[in-house]
Amino acid sequence: MFNFGFVVEHMLGHVTHYQNLRQWTTQDPSVCPTWLPIEADKQDIWEQMPIVRANWSLQSSLRARDAIRAAVYDRPLDALFLHTQTLALFALPIMQRIPTVISTDATPLNYDSVGEAYEHKVGGNSLIERQKFLWNRKAYHTADALVTWCDWAKDSLVTDYGIAAEKVSVIPPGIDLAQWDFGTKTTVNIDATQNPLRLLFVGGDFVRKGGLTLIEAFHQGLAQDCTLDIVTKDLKIERDLVGVEGVRVHCGLTSNSPVLKDLYAKADVFVFPTQADCSPIAVMEAMAAGLPVIATDVGALSEQVEHGVNGFIVPPRNAGAVFAAVRTLVEDESRRHTMAIASRRLAEERFDGRRNYNKILTLMKCLTEQRMISNR
Repeated sequence: MFNFGFVVEHMLGHVTHYQNLRQWTTQDPSVCPTWLPIEADKQDIWEQMPIVRANWSLQSSLRARDAIRAAVYDRPLDALFLHTQTLALFALPIMQRIPTVISTDATPLNYDSVGEAYEHKVGGNSLIERQKFLWNRKAYHTADALVTWCDWAKDSLVTDYGIAAEKVSVIPPGIDLAQWDFGTKTTVNIDATQNPLRLLFVGGDFVRKGGLTLIEAFHQGLAQDCTLDIVTKDLKIERDLVGVEGVRVHCGLTSNSPVLKDLYAKADVFVFPTQADCSPIAVMEAMAAGLPVIATDVGALSEQVEHGVNGFIVPPRNAGAVFAAVRTLVEDESRRHTMAIASRRLAEERFDGRRNYNKILTLMKCLTEQRMISNR
């Protein structure tokens, strides 16, 4: 039996990653997991400290350190899984004693490259920035193995942080392909009154995910042939779009919920003109659902969406490009069908939850056994 500790940021898309990791880990009888989700806005001592509460990296890493210490006090752990590297900053002494995998969707320097839309300030005090870089680099080098969601992040680890390529495994998050298999759907006779094309947008942060760009494109003439379902946490958007013909806003939906899956099942095209992202799980879900995807060339999205194969890559903040891409799919049923099949095929090749999460567990088991051999 392997006693593994899973320490995962419990915010944004990492919540879905946490849920999926739990699902597949509990199916492995050889693993006894300890789950340590690290949440934002938790009322603890670190929330009361002025400097710490204003800095997520400090706050989450201190919480992670405390959580790991408490878990180890109750039961020794054979290996640790930390997602993301932020949680490792104050855990370096623990990582030297327990085999550790650091997982990340993006390095800090990756994040800096898309930080503007996250309202993340880049630069500032050069001395502080240098110390932050060295601290993160130390965490990466201290870990026994690194897992990235994409080549974009792996390349940064190797080039920017000096990590040996063989230490890094690219293992994207996984999707339960059976639960997201809604069959191949083709929509015929598209027109405004009979059978409009159903567009789907999923983004908790409506503005950063490109929702305003999509609304602008929709008003350029897409409403004639399409309807639009918007899934978001932004209640203001729900109020602002009340009564807009062809637009339905869904707030309060949770990851992997039946209502959310039903929207994917009924959709024809997934439109995701995000301004800043890393490797979004929503796009993986859309691909598993067999939807053509229109996305932007930011972060690692071009590793998910192959332009002209399972969708289109368009520039961010460009409503005209979104409009043109949607019109192409409205007018070409055959292309929609081909892209839908390609999306599902690529999801099966890259985002199979059973395979990908088992790769992580296998890696942790290997590290555990290697440490046991070296300690003999």
